[in-house]
Amino acid sequence: MSEGTYFQKGLGLKATVAPVLAQSYHSRVVERVVELGHAVRAGELTLRLAREFGFCYGVDRAVEYAYETRERFPDKRIFLSGEIIHNADVNSRLEKMGIRILREEGPPAARYAELGPEDVLLMPAFGVTAPEFEHLRSLGCVLVDTTCGSVLNVWKNVRRYSRDGFTSLIHGKHYHEETRATASQGSPYLCVRDRAEAELVCEAIRGRLAPEALVEKLGAGMSPGFDPARDLQRIGLANQTTMLMSESLEIQGLLREAMLERWGEAELERRFRAFDTICSATQDRQDAVIEMLERGGLDRMLVIGGYNSSNTMALTRICLAQVPTWHIAGPTCVEGATLRHQPLGQKTEARTGDWLPPGPVTLGLTAGASTPNSLIGAVIERVLAVRGLTAGDLEAA
Repeated sequence: MSEGTYFQKGLGLKATVAPVLAQSYHSRVVERVVELGHAVRAGELTLRLAREFGFCYGVDRAVEYAYETRERFPDKRIFLSGEIIHNADVNSRLEKMGIRILREEGPPAARYAELGPEDVLLMPAFGVTAPEFEHLRSLGCVLVDTTCGSVLNVWKNVRRYSRDGFTSLIHGKHYHEETRATASQGSPYLCVRDRAEAELVCEAIRGRLAPEALVEKLGAGMSPGFDPARDLQRIGLANQTTMLMSESLEIQGLLREAMLERWGEAELERRFRAFDTICSATQDRQDAVIEMLERGGLDRMLVIGGYNSSNTMALTRICLAQVPTWHIAGPTCVEGATLRHQPLGQKTEARTGDWLPPGPVTLGLTAGASTPNSLIGAVIERVLAVRGLTAGDLEAA
């Protein structure tokens, strides 16, 4: 593709869009909390903000590229191949700028039927599948690729596995945009969502679960024509970059033991590969909440981020194990004494009353990698309002 029709490293307008990005996504309240050491007090309420939170580099870059695209092509139709990140507020802002988000279902020819050579297509931070990319190239439209570098790193490993005759076993949600894109980079592949699904694969490797039984249980996450008897003889592990790191390592250990038992020590290196493909930003945010929990003293926790954000759900899982925790989408979820939130593993919101009782309370806060500071700051202000306080009442704890 020519330099003028494919952009993967921005469009040279970073300085131009910086003011509107700052106005839209920064927060003076969050800056104040960070300045005061990530721990503040107002009245009898103490707020502790994780050391790492919110927008990661890849998300920041993707959003910046979208704004640069609108600036560079003010008169062109601009389409997004799906949500640029998993945050409703950010996607809504892009739509208000005239960027149209396409449905994610269907074959490439149907999804992109409206696009022509004069149009612009933005690819999200999750990337697009290999067949989609080839189809988009054939259309001749301008492509702006915001695929995260961490995702591209996983793709390299999957392509290497495929080239060397290994099956890619991907720890991820088979229906997630990133995992679909990753799986398309090589074949055969098999996706496992959690430890329970990985244990089924281990049983198949050991010969204790019939191949047809594994296909029946995990077929939705398998490449076409997947044959467990043939395709589980050599496996290489990869991850959806936003999964829970501890679970990925646990799955790696389970599969290594199964392959060792099936093939023996002498064959293990030739039949089993594993690379750490959890992105550093995801790991940093998980480590930060673990550090908060280990320090103790938290009465409850709020995790802020899109309900379809895998990395935000991973943070929620970590916190729930030790302290009452609620996953909220943004500031409107704080309805005074009532909190609107989505329980882990459910698809609909719930409401909890008296979530912030009177008296001394220490509330922890963190946010997924697709959550802008503007939303985090607005949540803090809504929480303070429950106690009749404002950001002006904050002082170092």
